Amino acid sequence: MTSNTTSPTPSTEDDGARGQAARVFLGLKIKPVPVEFMLIASAALLLTIFGLVMVLSATSASPTAPLDTFMKQGVFALIGIPLMFVLSRFSMSFFKKMAWPILGLALVLQSLILTPLAVHADGNTAWVMIAGQQFQPAEFLKVATALWVGYVLYRKQALLGLWRHVFIPLVPVSALILGSVLVGKDLGTAMVLMMILLSALYFSGVKLRVFFLPLIIGAIGVAVLALTNLNRLDRIMSVFSDCTGDAYDNVCYQPMHGIWGLASGGIFGLGLGNSKMKYEWLPAAQNDYIFAIVGEELGLIGCLVVLALFATFAVGAFRIVRRTPDPFVRIVSGAIAVWIVGQALINIGVVLRLLPPLGVPLPFMSQGGTSLLSVLIACGVLLSFTRTLPEIPASTNVVPMVPRRRTAAS
Repeated sequence: MTSNTTSPTPSTEDDGARGQAARVFLGLKIKPVPVEFMLIASAALLLTIFGLVMVLSATSASPTAPLDTFMKQGVFALIGIPLMFVLSRFSMSFFKKMAWPILGLALVLQSLILTPLAVHADGNTAWVMIAGQQFQPAEFLKVATALWVGYVLYRKQALLGLWRHVFIPLVPVSALILGSVLVGKDLGTAMVLMMILLSALYFSGVKLRVFFLPLIIGAIGVAVLALTNLNRLDRIMSVFSDCTGDAYDNVCYQPMHGIWGLASGGIFGLGLGNSKMKYEWLPAAQNDYIFAIVGEELGLIGCLVVLALFATFAVGAFRIVRRTPDPFVRIVSGAIAVWIVGQALINIGVVLRLLPPLGVPLPFMSQGGTSLLSVLIACGVLLSFTRTLPEIPASTNVVPMVPRRRTAAS
């Protein structure tokens, strides 16, 4: 009796071996995307889209060309989002090599506020007009500072216990960075830059006595700059004012209308596009006070969504800090995370009247092309860093399922 089973031919075996080799090769080349990559990229994309919608809504009440601001913001988003993913493919060595040149270029751009190209607004000189396009060079200085200070502290990692090695070149160059912004009277941006520098020191692991000295010096400097300027002092005191009489018409006008916008939204809001404060009641509705429009139109639910997206970004960024074995990645990632999340909390604190108006935009969402572009570039750096993280080993605590031996009784 003959068997109908046929043995595989050599050609079939060769095809199976080649197929298996191809699957192994593709598995090595196409690795799963890290969780941190997904958290940061998704938060950045959703916040950017959310911001575009809110900018369109906030500027729809403009009497002239209501779509112009939205279109400009959209152009920067179309540039920044692909650039973020392009930067995510760059190697870590590239950012180390380019840290000093990027800082130098950012300082050159910032120096343009001392030229006839500078634009003066609201008592500050923080903008530059080139070929009919206005931008704020200090926004690029933030990401450049994070990369530069991370590289300097990475190179001096073994010498951070000695003050003189922390002092040079960190303190002189930091003073130049802060001075280039303060010369334009932009205290809010200078405070964010100081926050980046201090957070980098913290994540570098310097001793507390080295960390607290610049912290104290920075706090004294901010206090002096605030107390010696009448406009800044009035804005600080507005937090503690009852906002009646002349105070309401001056320093309290914008904060109070921001609070009223949030309060009128309730839990579910008035509906997208139905804000009343944007009809020239709330100054800078599409800029520093965009969060008030979110609360008015989308209510508490919309505000919580924004906070949840920033929390998602923070989780992804700080997971990089926790998992990376490289000091450069840890310092830069920590500095960028503190910058973006800290600036968001400052902006929201201003809208809630917990902090005085500082002129700090809400990252991803406030109208401002250079602000959006700078945070998307920073996200691209973080996404690049996620590719250097070690793989999480599979759990070895899983107990294999062994079939129970059947006994005679069963």
